[in-house]
Amino acid sequence: MLRALTTYLDSIKARDPAPRSRAEILLYPGVWSVVFHRLAHRLYRARLYFLARLINHISRFLTGNDIHPGARIGRNFFIDHGFVIIGETAEIADNVTIYQNVTLGGTDPANGIGGKRHPTLKSGVVVGAGAKILGAITIGKNSYVGGNSVVLEDVPDNCTVVGIPGRVVRR
Repeated sequence: MLRALTTYLDSIKARDPAPRSRAEILLYPGVWSVVFHRLAHRLYRARLYFLARLINHISRFLTGNDIHPGARIGRNFFIDHGFVIIGETAEIADNVTIYQNVTLGGTDPANGIGGKRHPTLKSGVVVGAGAKILGAITIGKNSYVGGNSVVLEDVPDNCTVVGIPGRVVRR
C-alpha cells in the first residue's frame, strides 16, 4: 500500500512542477478527493448508497470537488487545484489530469436513453481549466481538451480539441 501511494505521489510530481516533496502533495485537495472517492466507490459497489453519498458530501465540503461515488476512476488520477464535478457514469482511465473548474457532465435521462450518461476519458488525457465535457462521449488516449472548451462529440486518440463547441484542431 505504501508503494502504491509513493507511485501515485510521484506521478503527480511528474505532472506538477510546484511541489517540493511528496509530503507537500499530500496537502493537495485533489489527492484527498481521490482518497475519499475510493472509499465512497467501495461503499457504492456494496450497495451502501447512503453511506457512499455521505462520504461524497463530506469530501465535497472539505475539498471543493464533487465526484459521484458511482464514477469509475483509474490509477494516478490527478485533479490540479479543484472545483471539479464528475458524474455518476463517468469513466476515467489511468494517468488522467484535470485542471480546475472542469465538469464531466451527463445528458438528460428523460430523453429515453438509459444507462451511461457521462463521458469516458481514456489514458493520458489532459483536460484544461474550465472545460465542460458533456454526455456519453469518449475522449481518446493522450488527447488534450483546451481550457473553457465545451466538448459534445467523441474525440479521437492523440488530438487537441478547443472551442465552443469543441472541435479538433490537431491530430
